[in-house]
Amino acid sequence: MSAPRPASAAGKATVRIIKKYPNRRLYDTAASSYITLAEVKRLVMAGEPFVVRDAKTGEDLTRSILLQIILEEEAGGAPMFSEAVLANFIRFYGHAMQGFMGAYLEKNVQAFAELQAKLLEQAKGLSPEALAQFLSLQSPMVQAMMGAYAEQSRTVFQQMQEQIQKQTEQLMGAFGLKR
Repeated sequence: MSAPRPASAAGKATVRIIKKYPNRRLYDTAASSYITLAEVKRLVMAGEPFVVRDAKTGEDLTRSILLQIILEEEAGGAPMFSEAVLANFIRFYGHAMQGFMGAYLEKNVQAFAELQAKLLEQAKGLSPEALAQFLSLQSPMVQAMMGAYAEQSRTVFQQMQEQIQKQTEQLMGAFGLKR
């Protein structure tokens, strides 16, 4: 499954192309073999850049494949999202806040991933007991990292509010209304 990937002229790894056929099978062009959704998930987990294209039309199907992986994970017994969170996501579709919510979630998930990476780096080589102590919320290092994450989240939310304010003022100005 993990065939070597060709490098581009700049020396960077190229984006892996996966073709989806009408029979719902996925073909990894880099490995020259059919792969499963679980193998696509492994690519995601490994941070491998890839795109899923409809074999016939060339349409980008990457988002739908990623959503399919999330659906399988959510149905697998340990869901990440509660029904209330999912219902709120649905409510944002078609709402004026839809674009802001996507950007807000993306920035917060990225900040959380960075926090997780820092925690893992700090925890390398710890015994299970020391790791448990390190990860306890009483740990000053964990508290500092969580505080930084909360501050970053607050900043992103504040920037989003300011952007909404500016757009509202521009919209009102376009209709000749002043605040």
